[in-house]
Amino acid sequence: MTDPIAFNIAKVRQRIAEAAKKSGRNTESVQLMAVSKTRSAEMIEKAAQEGVTDFGENYLQEALDKQQQLQELQLIWHFIGPIQSNKTRPIAEHFDWVHSVDRLKIAQRLNEQRPDEMPALNVCIQVNISDESSKSGAELSELESLADAASQLPRLILRGLMTIPKATNDPVQQKAAFSKLREAATKLQQKHRTIDTLSMGMSNDLETAVAEGATIVRIGTDIFGPRS
Repeated sequence: MTDPIAFNIAKVRQRIAEAAKKSGRNTESVQLMAVSKTRSAEMIEKAAQEGVTDFGENYLQEALDKQQQLQELQLIWHFIGPIQSNKTRPIAEHFDWVHSVDRLKIAQRLNEQRPDEMPALNVCIQVNISDESSKSGAELSELESLADAASQLPRLILRGLMTIPKATNDPVQQKAAFSKLREAATKLQQKHRTIDTLSMGMSNDLETAVAEGATIVRIGTDIFGPRS
């Protein structure tokens, strides 16, 4: 019998392929990230056996424990949760990507604390695209100055933008949020040549995100099942 995680990954990949084809995009241009927060090392290992290499974590200590357990595997670790100033050092030391840079102080600390022997840290600026008071993220109006400052930091590479828009099943509202992020990234690309990433789209809205140019989709529930 097929393992549920293997079955789910095949289904998600099919959805990505169909969404890309519909939008006239190459399937290879969309990276699948498995959101593995609260999931066990065993579940991550099963996903890795299906060829998933990129894993997103929100909770630092939990992530560090799993990285330790899975250090034999060649995995790419993405930090996607809100960042407190006192947590930047272990994030700078143990992750390949950070998607949730929302203010200059965090970017500066990650830059200072990234070990010299490691490659520069890939970062995305998180944008609060739906202006929700409960969510982290820079305002659109702050984006240009934050990108300008972050791009000057030598131990970081500014790769793009990330957003978690207001949850909705309405494709029109989903499209509005994602296209706003895409337009912001396109504008920034004129000045910042390293920008090539739009981290957007989750289990319930990945099709709309891919249609609007997502290059990384962050899928948790539809790979690992509902959280217990």
